[in-house]
Amino acid sequence: MTSYKHTNLALRELQLSMPGMPASDGDGVKMTRIIGTPQLSMLDPFLLLDAFGSDQPLDYIGGFPNHPHRGFETVTYMLAGRMRHKDSIGNEGVIEAHGVQWMTAGKGIVHSEMPEQDSGLLAGFQLWVNLPSKDKMCEPKYQEFIAQDVTVEKREDGSQVRVVAGITDLGSIGPVQRHDITPTFMDITLAPGSEFNQQIKSGDTAFIYVIEGHVLVGGKASLLPTKQLGILEDGDHVSMVAAPQGARVLLVAATPINESVARGGPFVMNTKAEVMQAYDDFRNNRF
Repeated sequence: MTSYKHTNLALRELQLSMPGMPASDGDGVKMTRIIGTPQLSMLDPFLLLDAFGSDQPLDYIGGFPNHPHRGFETVTYMLAGRMRHKDSIGNEGVIEAHGVQWMTAGKGIVHSEMPEQDSGLLAGFQLWVNLPSKDKMCEPKYQEFIAQDVTVEKREDGSQVRVVAGITDLGSIGPVQRHDITPTFMDITLAPGSEFNQQIKSGDTAFIYVIEGHVLVGGKASLLPTKQLGILEDGDHVSMVAAPQGARVLLVAATPINESVARGGPFVMNTKAEVMQAYDDFRNNRF
């Protein structure tokens, strides 16, 4: 494959970079909260991004016992280890390394996510994606794909792109579909010193999270180091160059929903009254 050549497109520069903050959730699982912090409450349509990764069982063994959701989607993408999920509508399965579960909670679901291991490395991400008001009370559903079903694009320079959602400039298409916000979700492993270019629709929210190494972003070659979130300015495409030792990043983008957001723990609605209704429905077993 040859690299896509961008012409007459507006390059997205790095607008802002920041680290996450230490957090814990579920039964004491240690993680880094990247979106959903006091510094960055949301990045429309993204409500939360958590990174978890540890080879110490006490950091993750408690998992995430039964808990409810309403009004948005949860995206679990694994880098290492195994996570078993089970829910109130009869679904059960295991997400392994490079597999993804894109769950639409809709009107309400109760589920658990528990480590399927008691030793070794467990690592991955959970991203929360908002739903528009017209879809917040839809029936729950899943888009779930094992690693073999996630498109892998291997490039001539030795780089590799795992495409969960969206389409690369070389034409590789991810299995996850959501037509209203047309998400991009790519796990990109860059060869040492290589350059990566990707079109992203003007007006879409876009960010990079550096998993390993570092990258230089945009025409200004702004440094984005490891474990940092980089929010991109508007434009038509992003360009990044890997460190001499290579790099691994998440590239995520989607169309903003531009609606009011009311949050209450595991519920994300448009008004506070709708959040209170969600709590009432959950307490009275109407999920």
